[in-house]
Amino acid sequence: MEIITYPHPTLRYKSKPIKRVDAELLAIVREMFDLMYEANGVGLAANQVDLPIRLFVANLEADPDKGDEMVFINPIVSNPKGSEGDEEGCLSLPTLYGNVMRPKRVRVNAYNLKGEEIRIDIDGLFSRVIQHETDHLDGVLFIDRMSETAKVEVEDELDVFVTDFNSRRETGGIPADEAIVGRLKEWEDKYC
Repeated sequence: MEIITYPHPTLRYKSKPIKRVDAELLAIVREMFDLMYEANGVGLAANQVDLPIRLFVANLEADPDKGDEMVFINPIVSNPKGSEGDEEGCLSLPTLYGNVMRPKRVRVNAYNLKGEEIRIDIDGLFSRVIQHETDHLDGVLFIDRMSETAKVEVEDELDVFVTDFNSRRETGGIPADEAIVGRLKEWEDKYC
């Protein structure tokens, strides 16, 4: 398992709700946390590890020895209040940062790995992380939420990601879109 980077097709794939949790999924979650910590991230969505399921992990401290490890299954974000801009980055767009306007406060409903419902009102960094990761599950990247002016400023950096992706695909490092979609369907049949 690895963190995929822009413009990998799975990053634009709308994830399907999870209907079951098994030992394999628990192992996947553990590996997602490990990858997130390795990359100094605070959140990681299943799309970012090339999986089409509605799940993300988060730890606001980005450290396994600090903070709380949280797993959100089938999250729904609602009740947006206020608005604030702040800089965001993404493990699937390493080294790229941009200002993004988001609701200041939201409610998240989800399930944890034990099947217990999570329903909390959140703000600050926690709110931003939840919104960012839920966007991933809907195939939305933070660059999609940047202003048109800000997008123009990062065009050259995005082009580098595209060139790198195309190069890896040409050398067989990334399969064709049809193969990716077929594999995603297998995962959906298993968990959704």
